[in-house]
Amino acid sequence: MNRPLIRPELVEKFRPWREVAAAAATVGFAVWLFLRGGYFFQFIGLAVLSLGAVWLVNARRQMRFRRAVNAPGLVEIDEGAIRYLAPRILGGEIPLRDLVEIRMLRLSGQRHWRLRTLDGQALLIPVEAAGADHLAHAFAALPGVDMGRIAHALATDGPPMQTVWTRPAQPRLT
Repeated sequence: MNRPLIRPELVEKFRPWREVAAAAATVGFAVWLFLRGGYFFQFIGLAVLSLGAVWLVNARRQMRFRRAVNAPGLVEIDEGAIRYLAPRILGGEIPLRDLVEIRMLRLSGQRHWRLRTLDGQALLIPVEAAGADHLAHAFAALPGVDMGRIAHALATDGPPMQTVWTRPAQPRLT
């Protein structure tokens, strides 16, 4: 009888941490490489260390977007647009270029992203919808976004409504 080396429930518990662990291993390798001595290895070690550190911070922030699926609907990011496919009339699509504001709302005890466009249309996406973890990549592409602020809004039970991003004003040509 073959038994797995690691218990399956333990594997599932640590699965969300795999990207963070890979980034931490990269940072550890970079430190080892830096300590090998010589200018060449120190230069390579510093380069790998800087990439690994950025990857580690990004992976940790993206972990906050991963949640158990407890809300209806499916989020897709496709060709520069955020699409929320939901039952009944709740779904919709917003191109990233038209997005002007992102808010975190709490409605009936459940948190939602509220995305608003230039013409005032809004799309509500539950934080716990399937595929909502992909929003981190879409949000990171927006101009002037502070991913730390967005990750903090996800990590804490803050106010019932908070604006986490607004599009910076574009200078007008006169």
